[in-house]
Amino acid sequence: MGTSSLRRVCQVLARRPDFQVESLRGNVDTRLRKLDEGQVDAIVLAAAGLKRLGHGHRISETLSFEVSLPAIGQGALGLQCRIDDAEVRALVAPLDDPTTAAAVRCERAFLLRLQGGCQTPIAAHAVVAGDRLAVEGLVGRIDGTEILRGRLDGPLGDPESLGVQLADDLLARGAEKILDAMRALNPLPGA
Repeated sequence: MGTSSLRRVCQVLARRPDFQVESLRGNVDTRLRKLDEGQVDAIVLAAAGLKRLGHGHRISETLSFEVSLPAIGQGALGLQCRIDDAEVRALVAPLDDPTTAAAVRCERAFLLRLQGGCQTPIAAHAVVAGDRLAVEGLVGRIDGTEILRGRLDGPLGDPESLGVQLADDLLARGAEKILDAMRALNPLPGA
């Protein structure tokens, strides 16, 4: 199996420790070519990206959130503009979706509290239902031998607090030990 995501590796190996995982780099077409050439038996990619690039027909299975939680903010688009540019802000204002923004703020607070980044197997997915927000998150070892997973539900009014609470729950259950081991393998530049 090929993928470039440590988050995906840990979740797949937790369910299928018999899989051999190869790091897969390159753009989507390069990755699909490696699959077609038999360099890997399967690849795990974001379905949204495949569909957007016209490769939706190549998807043979979609992994449920039970199997593989997504990356923080997966699927959400962010726009940035100068705060003092009223004209541009007015133009992009209709694109703001408060529900999506609340979910992403919750997920990002979870990631920030865990001090995670691109090279740590951390995942979260928040969903708004009415005036409630539910978030599920995980921290795992790359080899899939240990995954700490949790879920919280709370009022929509303070999404960051809910994300931090979930992170604190996982930290209290041993996530710090898992993250410290990851950081020892991939120290930050200058550390």
